[in-house]
Amino acid sequence: MEFARPAAGAPRYTVVGSPVGELLLTADAEGALTGLFMLPDAKYVPEIGADWHRDAGPFGEVEQQLEGYFAGELRDFDVVLAPRGTEFQRSVWRELTRIPYGVTTSYGAVAAELGSPTASRAVGAANGRNPISIVVPCHRVVAGNGALTGYAGGLGKKEMLLGLERRGAGVG
Repeated sequence: MEFARPAAGAPRYTVVGSPVGELLLTADAEGALTGLFMLPDAKYVPEIGADWHRDAGPFGEVEQQLEGYFAGELRDFDVVLAPRGTEFQRSVWRELTRIPYGVTTSYGAVAAELGSPTASRAVGAANGRNPISIVVPCHRVVAGNGALTGYAGGLGKKEMLLGLERRGAGVG
């Protein structure tokens, strides 16, 4: 998956409900999704600036797809994504979109896929800064021993998302 470059201009946002709590959705001036943050306790949630516009308009498609995902009916999202980050972070986030629904992998495996098998810590840091949770499935990355580690939305929410996907995929 390729990501769009975030368009210049005032960001747009809305807040929607979900089974994991309220979600802050952000988009660039052209409507590409730039963020999906789990409120109220998620790390790295951007502060809504005075120039931001609360506008649910750009989010209809992603809201519909999120409803399908939480209902266990949607496995792959199809929305325009424009996450802000370094080239390395964006390469990690692109790799995350390749992890199949209902499957987990390790930080080391993601690093190896990127051609940098010793970069698991850097992958972990980039994974933790993923601004588009759920859609870019950082929750599918676990420790090498299979343990759930770090999740900006909280480990309970990570566990909930993985459980939803296991049930939807007919696993465990």
